[in-house]
Amino acid sequence: MASPDRVADEWLVLAAQDGRAEARDRLVDRWHARLWRHARNVTGNAEAARDVTQEAWVGILKRLHRLDDPAAFPAWAYRIVNHKSVDWIRKESRNRKRSAPLPDDLAAANESAAAEETRDRVQQVLAALQQLPVEQRALLSMHYLDDLSTIEIAAALNIPRGTVKSRMHTARQNLKPFLEGVQS
Repeated sequence: MASPDRVADEWLVLAAQDGRAEARDRLVDRWHARLWRHARNVTGNAEAARDVTQEAWVGILKRLHRLDDPAAFPAWAYRIVNHKSVDWIRKESRNRKRSAPLPDDLAAANESAAAEETRDRVQQVLAALQQLPVEQRALLSMHYLDDLSTIEIAAALNIPRGTVKSRMHTARQNLKPFLEGVQS
């Protein structure tokens, strides 16, 4: 059975396809932060993620009428953001050697010692994630940070579910050396 959020998203997609501006705006409100977070996780850059997400929304809204199954919206939207993120990385690597900046949105001035430690661990994990090839980074980001199932990831990347599982295994193995100093 579909969750209430999924049903609401499907209804919003159908209404937006019907030309209802308020449904389109609500769909953007509900999904923008998730898609931006995925773009940031893939690109490793908050500013680039804003640009990538904006560009993705232009494409999403322009082609929304072509989406046959409203239930496929999440995978379809993630696929578009993923492609735009990879395009940004390729363009960036042609222009200059890319560094892996740490996310800048986890700041808080007065944190307890435990919160500070947790924040440091999260930053270390995200920095380790940036060391992976973009395809592996996107896969792990979709699964662990965006909470997509292997079926949804397979749909988003247009690959078989078994391929998702084997690539995730490889990505986890490749991530391990970068996480050796990080405590849980």
